[in-house]
Amino acid sequence: MWHRSKARHSLPRATLGQLYSGRDNGIGAIRLGLAVVVVFTHGTSLGFGWEDLGESLFRNQTNTGTLAVFGFFVLSGLLITRSAARTSLPRFVWHRMLRILPGLWVCLLVTAFVVAPLVALREWGTLHGFWSGPNGPLQYVTGNWFTGVRHYGIHDLLGASTPWGRQAGGSVFDGALWSLVYEVICYALAGTLAVTAVLRRRRWVVVCLVAVLYGVVVVDQIQGRPLLGPPTPYYGSVHLPLLGAVSPQWVMYLGLLFLGGAVLELYRDRVVIHDGLGFACLAALAGSLLFGGFFVIGFPALVYALAWAGVRMPPALRGIGRRNDYSYGVYIYGFIGQQVFASLGWSRWGYLPYIAMSLAAAFAAAALSWHLVERRALAWKDWTPGPRKAVPVPPSVRLPLQVYEPARRRREEATPVGGRTG
Repeated sequence: MWHRSKARHSLPRATLGQLYSGRDNGIGAIRLGLAVVVVFTHGTSLGFGWEDLGESLFRNQTNTGTLAVFGFFVLSGLLITRSAARTSLPRFVWHRMLRILPGLWVCLLVTAFVVAPLVALREWGTLHGFWSGPNGPLQYVTGNWFTGVRHYGIHDLLGASTPWGRQAGGSVFDGALWSLVYEVICYALAGTLAVTAVLRRRRWVVVCLVAVLYGVVVVDQIQGRPLLGPPTPYYGSVHLPLLGAVSPQWVMYLGLLFLGGAVLELYRDRVVIHDGLGFACLAALAGSLLFGGFFVIGFPALVYALAWAGVRMPPALRGIGRRNDYSYGVYIYGFIGQQVFASLGWSRWGYLPYIAMSLAAAFAAAALSWHLVERRALAWKDWTPGPRKAVPVPPSVRLPLQVYEPARRRREEATPVGGRTG
């Protein structure tokens, strides 16, 4: 009995580094699930003008869609930090651009030059004046091309025909794009930490950054500064080149989650994965959402719970997103479809039918985006600029040695000793 107990306690503890290796994990399934949650959440406000799903249940701290966005940033920190630490800065930037921008650009073009004209024909009965003006389709594309959203709408389309447009007081085609600018800021942070060798030699700096940002969150909650809603007067907004207006408060909160995932990656050989701790974090997360203290208690619990769920995912779900990653497409196209369906009045059939239509359209658009745009763009991730290299001659077309031997002997016979011909 003693020997059995001793053998059990002598087994090495499972760490994140041991369980999270390669692509055998459930992170793809989690990301797709988070994108689906965003569509479910937007369904209440876009289709019916209700509050976002879960907002009252979560004591107005957050909603299920924003909670899903928080999860995206934790997983990005976990994944992107490994990429930044293992590649050069130019290669890292190239990879990030290929993952975000081509899909976004095509989404903007489809919205401005396919969806919006059809909406204009239905609402106006004509395309007269559609292509010009300060809020036209061209301005929509050029104003949003680098993730920073400067134009949410095109003219006044969807402004009066959708619950969201009537509440927001204007045209909105794709409100889900708001988070991309903060994702790019986190990418820039990861690249900076990599090029300064922090990720390789001074990991403790990242821990200090997490501690500072967590302190800001604690102070915010003590002083009653909410995160949801427009930027508070205390923080205001900052205009950045290419990126447009960003909220410093959102930068710090989302940056905290991103760096939380980064810490798990940097210390993956020390982070113990324990099922009891994973369930305890889920309970703490649920309790903080239902009873308060989400940002102070729920943020750390969310970080660990997602990492734990990613490596404990059942094998049947680990293949999701491994070859075909539809999560990005579902996220950026879901809002557009829901707005169009709401303008057509299709939400009159009820919430569940409306969500079913929204998900079907989002997955169809995501599949097209992945197979026609995103995957083709990612095929260029190993491209390197520079002169073309000489193409080696295949062995199958090389002449045998006997062909060259007579010519070599004739040259040697004609060459004087110690000299050269010609």
